[in-house]
Amino acid sequence: LKLGMDLIFSNVTVKDYANLVDGVKLVVEMLDIMSATVARAYVREHKAASSEHHTAVHTLTSALLGGHTTATTAREHGIGIADEYSVLAVHIPKHPDEQHPMLDGKVVARRKLRRLQAELATRCGENALALLSVDGGTILIPTATLSGERLDELLAQLSAAARVPLTAAVVTASVAGVPGAADRAHELLDMVRRLQGAPALYRFADMALEYQLTRPGPGRETLGSLLDPLDDHPELLQTLRSYISNNLNRQRTARSLHIHTNTVDYRLRRISQLTGLDPTTTSGVWQLRSALIARTFSKRSRPDIQVDAV
Repeated sequence: LKLGMDLIFSNVTVKDYANLVDGVKLVVEMLDIMSATVARAYVREHKAASSEHHTAVHTLTSALLGGHTTATTAREHGIGIADEYSVLAVHIPKHPDEQHPMLDGKVVARRKLRRLQAELATRCGENALALLSVDGGTILIPTATLSGERLDELLAQLSAAARVPLTAAVVTASVAGVPGAADRAHELLDMVRRLQGAPALYRFADMALEYQLTRPGPGRETLGSLLDPLDDHPELLQTLRSYISNNLNRQRTARSLHIHTNTVDYRLRRISQLTGLDPTTTSGVWQLRSALIARTFSKRSRPDIQVDAV
């Protein structure tokens, strides 16, 4: 080996030696960066998994959501309580690997959750309080820390970390109003999911009409009954849903259903004839969409009658 090295370096020029030194320096710098990155990641993971810290956050968050006094718990563990919170109800879908036959689904789910928790700690520090499972839960973020469009950015970052698209609903409230805000946020999230809304952050103002249409009462039942004439025509209901979801675009509706545009026109005319509501007019489509939303939550609801949130 020594002989081989001597032969190699006997032919090395000064320029080659300088390049070699530069290369070694570059490798050392890369190793330094990698070591620092690994160390930071370890610290974040350790902090997120810290039993004591996790227990304190869990206790404080539970107390806030339950409307109990939290000053003592917060003071003991050095966690500040904000005057106002953005209360997020979060749905975390299954990662595809959770269904992989060669993998342990529970382990995959726990890793998904740990990645999300680590990202939340990185973005919000100890200001964010959370009660999360592998399926979702509640996150409390001080409005002084994040609000407005930055919450949308946070949800996108959490989705990237979890490697699944998250859906969330947010309601803002004072400390005293956190329990009620959490109930409303989860109610709003449930509504969005039942209406098959796309993964995103939803605010109450965005879904106020849908929320009102889904409230129990004779109005909801009456509105849902407008679609009774279509019960025996599932293809018409499917076309109506697709037409509304595609923003009343006949061509996109035809492509999504793999039918001809003329067939879409024929079905829309049949819907108008059977219900007395024309889906090609503003008033008609408004009533039909409202009826679809109402029926999704009514006692008369059937599994095949749902509508995407538009």
